Amino acid sequence: MDNATQADVRLRLPERHQVTMTVQCPDDLVDADHAVRVIWAVVCRLDLSAFHAAIKARDGVPGRHATDPRLLVALWLYACVDGVGSARELERLCLDARPYRWLCGGVSLNHHLLSDFRVGFGDGLDQLLTQVIASLVERDLVTVHRISQDGTRVRACAGSNTFRREQRLTVLLEQARRHVAELRALLDDPERSAGLSAKRRAAMERAARERQQRVEDAIGQLPELRDRQARLSKKVSDKDKAKGKLREPRASTSDPDARVMKMPDGGYRPAVNVQLAVDTGSRAVVGVDVVASGVDTGQLEPMRQQVERRSGRHVREHLADGGFLTLDDVDRAAASDTDLFVPPKPPRNTELRGSEFDPRPGDSAAVLAWRQRMGSDAGQAVYKERGATVETVNADLKTRRGLVQLTVRGLPKARCVALWCALAYNLMHFGARLLG
Repeated sequence: MDNATQADVRLRLPERHQVTMTVQCPDDLVDADHAVRVIWAVVCRLDLSAFHAAIKARDGVPGRHATDPRLLVALWLYACVDGVGSARELERLCLDARPYRWLCGGVSLNHHLLSDFRVGFGDGLDQLLTQVIASLVERDLVTVHRISQDGTRVRACAGSNTFRREQRLTVLLEQARRHVAELRALLDDPERSAGLSAKRRAAMERAARERQQRVEDAIGQLPELRDRQARLSKKVSDKDKAKGKLREPRASTSDPDARVMKMPDGGYRPAVNVQLAVDTGSRAVVGVDVVASGVDTGQLEPMRQQVERRSGRHVREHLADGGFLTLDDVDRAAASDTDLFVPPKPPRNTELRGSEFDPRPGDSAAVLAWRQRMGSDAGQAVYKERGATVETVNADLKTRRGLVQLTVRGLPKARCVALWCALAYNLMHFGARLLG
């Protein structure tokens, strides 16, 4: 194209210094049928009294107003719907993204407030999940007649190289205590700490105290780890013990509640075990727990009791994979009038022991009925619902709701994250019907 032709081209160019006046109502930021409106409407119907108890801003008391817990709850629920699990990212979205700006309605927030709220109200979140489940039961959307349970390993906020034995932990604890004492002496000296702001001083003190507390917590985990090691030693042969396969227990100095677990990809990394229970008829999450154990054994009865407490209904059928089961679980479930649908482990020598569904000497009546149930076509058909319900919910939480590598330490905070994800999942799928 020659110069004459180029001169004839007419283009629209950006003008970034032109002042414009925009008249906009915050309510116009999202459409009338946007999902964020549903979440806000449901949150406004929930009882948030557990979140109000800690608020110090009261009539007649000096100080600024507190942020409405409804706003903070709705923000984190919608963030989980979007798969956002970072307080800093949520702070940015509150300034840039329309749904979050609509929720805020001009209220300014910072990531410290958002982060503290996310993990600071474990009991309140537990009550919220109970309220949502009770509402679903009341509307006959959930029955909990049949539930399915599964555990998923979630990467913990702990480095693989932070696990230490007792001797090393004792040395680290002494170093941490010495550091706290030296830091206190530094901050108490006006000349040496003259250049430090009050905010910086507080941050240094908090970091030193938390470091010492984590090492103390790691040492506190050792008795439990030794008991577990003693139980495992009964299953290890003397030959393997001589080879050093039974190692001295170690605890993490960054997250004492984390345990090295086998992950879905076959590798071993620090993680926590998130337990979920799902109502098979509606696929609603009706139970959540987080445990520091790489195996699922012993989790059936606690989860069933939790679901019954939340829903006020009796669990008639309980589905889980073979990693959960002990024969005592079968007897306890039968005593509470619950049928377990858990596959028995196949024997190592089928010629000697026969099928896993054949009776064994010493089997109780409940175990005999369980073997017969799992060996029948009807029992197998019921058990197939487990993979189509709880495993898909697990995948949804990990791929879409932000239940990925944890950025918080400790089981209580990890449980808060799991509860947020479960609540977001339930509201995403049942929010509109809860308003009906």
